[in-house]
Amino acid sequence: MTLITSKKTLTLEQFLQLPEIEESPAWEFINGEKHQKPIPGAKHSRLQFRICEAINRLEGNYEALPELRCTFGGCSLIPDITVIAKDSIPVDELGEIVATGISFAPPWAIEILSPNQGEMRVTRNLLHGLRNGGQLGWLVDPTDKVVLIFKPGQLPDELMGDDLLTVLSGIDLKLTANDLFSWLRR
Repeated sequence: MTLITSKKTLTLEQFLQLPEIEESPAWEFINGEKHQKPIPGAKHSRLQFRICEAINRLEGNYEALPELRCTFGGCSLIPDITVIAKDSIPVDELGEIVATGISFAPPWAIEILSPNQGEMRVTRNLLHGLRNGGQLGWLVDPTDKVVLIFKPGQLPDELMGDDLLTVLSGIDLKLTANDLFSWLRR
């Protein structure tokens, strides 16, 4: 799929007022430009669903949300999966989750590469989150069956096979790279 990018420079506030930004696939705002996310393939969708399911079935204080808009540090990003503390999910006066997403860097952002998607943009999005308060980022590559783990101030770890994947402190998830990629089999 060809990634659509608008070269017209916008402010973040102008971008957030555009009616098309929530179309499918959604639009992100990076460095004054809007970029449409690629349409995910079946591998991407399966991994996104299963990772969310694995995290959300745990008893704990965190929730995994797919495709949540995260606006912080001058950008508006939509990680494939955002993992945040349940008590930090913004709610309105009725106690219902607000529709606009969150206005802070997610503690844990997970990106899953789609076919024909460049690694650089999603890597830069993960790094932007870490520079603005995020604690952990995963870049999942279903083709090479590798997960790059990003943490603030460190080089990324390349995990594969029986390597245990790093998760946020307070989340009791024991998952190897092999476990993760086994979800791609019927």
